[in-house]
Amino acid sequence: MMNMRMRVAAVQYALRSIRSVDEFAAQVTHYVRTAQEFGAEVVLFPEFFTTQLLSIGDGRGNALPIDALPDFTEAYRRLFGRLARETGMLLIGGTHVVRRGDHLYNVAHLFFPDGRVAEQAKLHLTPTEVREWKLAPGDALHVFDTEKGKIAVLICYDVEFPELARMARARGANVIFCPSCTDNEPGFWRVRYTCHARAVENQVYVVNAGTVGSLPTVDFMRANYGQAAVIAPNDIPFPPRGVVAEGVVGDDMVVVADLDLDLLEEVRARGAVTTWRDRRTDLYPDWA
Repeated sequence: MMNMRMRVAAVQYALRSIRSVDEFAAQVTHYVRTAQEFGAEVVLFPEFFTTQLLSIGDGRGNALPIDALPDFTEAYRRLFGRLARETGMLLIGGTHVVRRGDHLYNVAHLFFPDGRVAEQAKLHLTPTEVREWKLAPGDALHVFDTEKGKIAVLICYDVEFPELARMARARGANVIFCPSCTDNEPGFWRVRYTCHARAVENQVYVVNAGTVGSLPTVDFMRANYGQAAVIAPNDIPFPPRGVVAEGVVGDDMVVVADLDLDLLEEVRARGAVTTWRDRRTDLYPDWA
C-alpha cells in the first residue's frame, strides 16, 4: 500500500510598500516558484497579505483605504489562477477582502490547478476587523476535497474556536490550513498555541502561515509578528513538541514539510492517547 503524503509550503510573506500591481505579482510569483522548486503540492499564503496593494496609494502619498481592496480582486484571482495552472500546485492564496453586496468579507481563496476556485470566508472577526474595517463575518464552514484527501481552512482568529476544527475533522478533514496575520507577539502566540491545541484535540495536522515585515502607510498593517509552522499531534510518531517544521520569526522565507497522512489514522487507532476516538458525544455534541 502506497504511503499517502502531502508536501506543504507555508509562506512567511514579507510585507513592504510597493508602487504597482506588477510588484505584487512579482513577489507572489517568487514565493510560488520557490515552493515549486521544493516540490510542494500545496502552498499557503498568510491572511491579509493582499493589503500590500493598498500601499500603492492614491498618487498623493496616501495609502488606499480598506474598501478599495476589492478593486484588486480580478487581478488577484487572475494571478493566482495562472500560477496554479502553470505549477500544478494547489495555492491557498491567503485571504483577500472582497465585496458582496453592501458588505466586505475577509475570504480565503483556494486555487486548484484545474482552474477551480473555492472560497472560505472568515467566520469570527476580531474587534479591529469589526470596528475599524467594518468587515462582515461569513456564515459557513467548508471542507474541500483534494487529491490527497479533505482539508479545511480556519482563518487566524477562527482557529481559536475549537468547535470549527471539530466540525472539520468530523467531515473528514485531515489537514487544517490557518492563514494568519498578527501584529504583536501575544497575538502570534494565541494563534500558534491554539493551532497546537486543535492538532492534539482532533489528531490532525495544522499548517500556519503569517505575515512579516511592515506597511508603514497602511493603517493596522504597520507591525507584523509572524512565523510559519507545520504542526502535528504530540505523539511518538511525530516530533515530541509537535513541530514538524517552523520558520525563523520575522524572516522572509518559505517553510516546507512532508505530512504523512497515514500516521494520523495510526495514532487515532493506537496512539498513546486517542483523543478523536475518545470524545464523549454522550456529554457534548459531535459537531458533524
